[in-house]
Amino acid sequence: MKTVLKYLGNHLKHIDKVLPMICIAITAFDIFLVNTMQKTGIIDSSTAKIQLIAAIIGIVGAFVISFIDYNFISKYWFVYAPVAIILQFLLFVPSLRIQIDDDMAWLKFGNITIQPSEILKFVFIITLATHISKLGDKINSLPHLLLVCAHGLFPAALIMIQGDAGSALVFVFIFICMLFMGGLSWKYLLIGTAAVPPIIYVAWNFVMQDHHRKRFLMLFDKELQQEEILGDYLQQYRGTIALGSGQLKGLGFDSDKFTYTPYFENDFVFSYIGMTMGFIGCIAVVIALAVLCLKLLSNASGASDMLGKLICVGVFAMVFFHCVINIGMVLSVVPVIGIPLPFISQGGTSMMMMHFCMGLVLSVSSHRKKAKHMFYTEKD
Repeated sequence: MKTVLKYLGNHLKHIDKVLPMICIAITAFDIFLVNTMQKTGIIDSSTAKIQLIAAIIGIVGAFVISFIDYNFISKYWFVYAPVAIILQFLLFVPSLRIQIDDDMAWLKFGNITIQPSEILKFVFIITLATHISKLGDKINSLPHLLLVCAHGLFPAALIMIQGDAGSALVFVFIFICMLFMGGLSWKYLLIGTAAVPPIIYVAWNFVMQDHHRKRFLMLFDKELQQEEILGDYLQQYRGTIALGSGQLKGLGFDSDKFTYTPYFENDFVFSYIGMTMGFIGCIAVVIALAVLCLKLLSNASGASDMLGKLICVGVFAMVFFHCVINIGMVLSVVPVIGIPLPFISQGGTSMMMMHFCMGLVLSVSSHRKKAKHMFYTEKD
């Protein structure tokens, strides 16, 4: 018992204490929001319970992961990576999936619903970090670079085929940031930048469907907005009104002047915050998420090896992209592509995996010094 307590105490000395405090504070705020939504009938009690259970599992899971050396987690990628990929492929089985329009993003096993892409993000960050860190300077060798590109773009292409364009873009952004961190030559970055216009042209004309293009056009075409004000533009239109209705201090949580917006509890939760808590509430959330992102970058800079740096940068890229796109959707500066706000949007799988990703970063920060850790002993 004394040995266990001594080990726990030693671990707590080295663990980053600020990062979990930020995450737990944002999660507590989310649970508060969920309870207010339940009271006003936006969500039911079962949804609120799922969110609370997911938050508890996520926090406990992050703490457990922080004990395990990230080198050990990386070493056994072949154990958990196939599970994540199989879950993603199960979405092609009609009897197992829940499909909304052309988006097949959720699996249903009895009373349990999961979103495999959220699990795959966690696994993707580990496996890509492992791949790039093992290459070292060889990353700029064309054959190796092509293999890394295949590794990075395969999950994005798979998820795009399944209709979840938002999650696919998250994978692409994580991939780009981790490539940059891994030491990709500027010549490849310039080639990639030059390839963006033709890629956009091909995607716009041959990949994207009409309703996808319409979502972009509505951002700039006022006439189209009026035509679709009860159609495809309804969600953003009502979300913008709800966001602005709170003005400086918000309407409170028991107002009779709420502007209901579809998916208030997940994709458009920022509108709900603006409506109930006003500009002050929105700024507080933005500051908290910005501090979280900066802390992730700080841990990346303090990591003792490239694997640790890549893991932290990958988690940062995921959180940053989620924040920018989700808030951008509410502000009508980017199209609606269904990306949750980290730790705040309703969604059990997203909540758990966000915390698990924080556990990876905590593992990186707590295993920087040479010491004996769980499953792994650093050599002098």
